[in-house]
Amino acid sequence: MGSAFAKESGNGSARQQKKTGLGDLPESCVAKVLMNLDPNDICRLAKLNKAFHGASSADFVWESKLPSNYQQIVKKLFDDDDGDKPVYSCKKDIYASLSRFNSVDDGKKKVWLDKTTGGMCMAISAKGLSITGIGDRRYWNHIPTEESRFSTVAYLQQIWWFEVDGEVEFPFPEGTYSVFFRVQMGRPVKKFGRRLCNTEQIHGWDVKPVHFQLSTSEGNRNVSQCFLEGPGQWLHYHAGDFVVTKSNEPTHLKFSMMQIDCTHTKGGLCVDSVVIYPSSFKERLKRF
Repeated sequence: MGSAFAKESGNGSARQQKKTGLGDLPESCVAKVLMNLDPNDICRLAKLNKAFHGASSADFVWESKLPSNYQQIVKKLFDDDDGDKPVYSCKKDIYASLSRFNSVDDGKKKVWLDKTTGGMCMAISAKGLSITGIGDRRYWNHIPTEESRFSTVAYLQQIWWFEVDGEVEFPFPEGTYSVFFRVQMGRPVKKFGRRLCNTEQIHGWDVKPVHFQLSTSEGNRNVSQCFLEGPGQWLHYHAGDFVVTKSNEPTHLKFSMMQIDCTHTKGGLCVDSVVIYPSSFKERLKRF
């Protein structure tokens, strides 16, 4: 009897020592917790155990991270003339696809979903902009450089009438966005593996300010001006902000950068791109 009692007592101790852990949580409960985390944290926690791994792939978790009009964005980015469409097995795949730098318009634009804000970002290369005199090599040249995500920039040698215009139509999600021109005074060069900048041709930008304009189909309009500065540095010049209130239809956006006072020439400027970011990035990028 004593032996039987000891055996029963031992089994009871074993039962008492068994504890409930995170792996015992139902996947549905874990998924509701993951909905409140950012995508990077979700991916990290997916490695914790099977419950978290399974919950991290739930459609409703990733749909909460996607823009409300993600279906329109996917159609805009990935539908082609042949009618071929990407096939996604889950919402997580859609999120991963949108988060990449997606090239559109023959590589002249890149569009991606920002993982921090959940807003859409866009970059338009110099080749995707309308630049006065760009076809005349006496004034402008497209030069290769590793300092651009598009691998080339437009370099201005000298001109009287400086004007760069752009136009975009895209189904941006609801929110506030900022438009910047990414430019550099001076020509980027690489010598002995080092990044250098040739500033010999910089002139005319200290005589009159450069003007920026921005307008949208929703009635937003911005006009501003400033002097260019910082030779040898890629700077983001703030052209203005716009607000999207109707994500169910594309926003038509027009923007320009100009210095058209023909009393003097200007030159020695690189135009890389125009970038559109959620306005929470504004203070990080603005040089005004």
